[in-house]
Amino acid sequence: MGYYDQDYQSRYKPQKNRKGGFWASLAGAVIGALLVIFSIPLLSNLDVLPYKIEPKNQTAVTDEDHAEENEEGNTTKKNVSIDVYSQITEAVDKAGDAVVGITNIQESTSFWGQSQESGGTGSGVVYKKEGDKAYIVTNHHVVAEASELEVSLIDGTKIPAKLLGSDIWTDLAVLEVPADQINVVAEFGNSDNLKPGEPVIAIGNPLGLTFSGSVTQGIISGLERAIPVDINQDGTPDWQAEVLQTDAAINPGNSGGALINIDGQVVGINSMKIAQSAVEGIGLSIPINYAAPIIEDLEKTGEVQRPFMGVELASVNEISSYHQQNTLKLPKDVNYGVAIRGVQPNSPAAQAGLKEYDVIIEMDGEEIRDVVDLRKHLYNKKKVGDEMQIKYYRNGQSEETTMKLGGETL
Repeated sequence: MGYYDQDYQSRYKPQKNRKGGFWASLAGAVIGALLVIFSIPLLSNLDVLPYKIEPKNQTAVTDEDHAEENEEGNTTKKNVSIDVYSQITEAVDKAGDAVVGITNIQESTSFWGQSQESGGTGSGVVYKKEGDKAYIVTNHHVVAEASELEVSLIDGTKIPAKLLGSDIWTDLAVLEVPADQINVVAEFGNSDNLKPGEPVIAIGNPLGLTFSGSVTQGIISGLERAIPVDINQDGTPDWQAEVLQTDAAINPGNSGGALINIDGQVVGINSMKIAQSAVEGIGLSIPINYAAPIIEDLEKTGEVQRPFMGVELASVNEISSYHQQNTLKLPKDVNYGVAIRGVQPNSPAAQAGLKEYDVIIEMDGEEIRDVVDLRKHLYNKKKVGDEMQIKYYRNGQSEETTMKLGGETL
């Protein structure tokens, strides 16, 4: 109780001397102010505000900077120049602007009368510029049934095009456009020198002009692929296209575009794509060495002159065994060849003595199993005016004849 009373009295007992308390308070304020003043430079040297965390004094690494640690564990900054320019970009730079878009404009008739509408789009390759004209190769199916054709250049400029000629068998066509707005012409390479595994690049307009100038990369997957083609859409192959196979993505709209090698040279004209749910990465392109003479004929004459026999044909394997034996009178061990269904008067076939129901089994010593084989031999290996040795069956007997081939525009 004595301690409590003393403390109570000391705190609540009236003070007789207030002057001493004033000086004590003043001294405390001065000392506090001095501490604040001298502490400010110390805080600023510590960079307390704003907060900045950089472990080991590491500088920020930008796209052009790279950080490296030395042996002492310190990090230094080194500027690095990265050049991603490659042979692929060089090849695309060389040939890319020569690939154009092609719009097929067709006339249609409705309740309101005739009108024009797009029949589809594809791609093309500018391969020649001469005088005031430039020439473009594309696919036959890109320009088929067009009433007008329009070419879209890489900068979006659209110019009218004239169809010089088209060939359904090779799926090639040639267009003519004014040359004043054509700046880049593609260079043809040598498709005979291609090897499986060689890198190639496809350039075109997949899915329309929205994706114009698209570039896809791949390799040559196969050479001299024979692909059955149904020309008249009757469900039976009429032709076998000899094409290059690549895994570079080729989609609808790429047709007629360029397949180029690493030197930027055109080695193929992209034509079709096997589109099945179980098939992926198989694109097909017409070899440029095979296409070149067709392109030249279409440019100069608007048509392709091919050897002409003057016959109507049917593959034996499509004829029933009954008619093979009783109508064609083939030996039982012969179930192949091409049956003649009709012969045009005064045609090369008529002059060679061929008749209805004869069955051709060889040409120039080469076995002919069906109509596709016959056309391949006739169109790829013979010219107008050539002579051709034919072996055939008539009434069960093997016979031979020589035919001098005429010319017909196809």
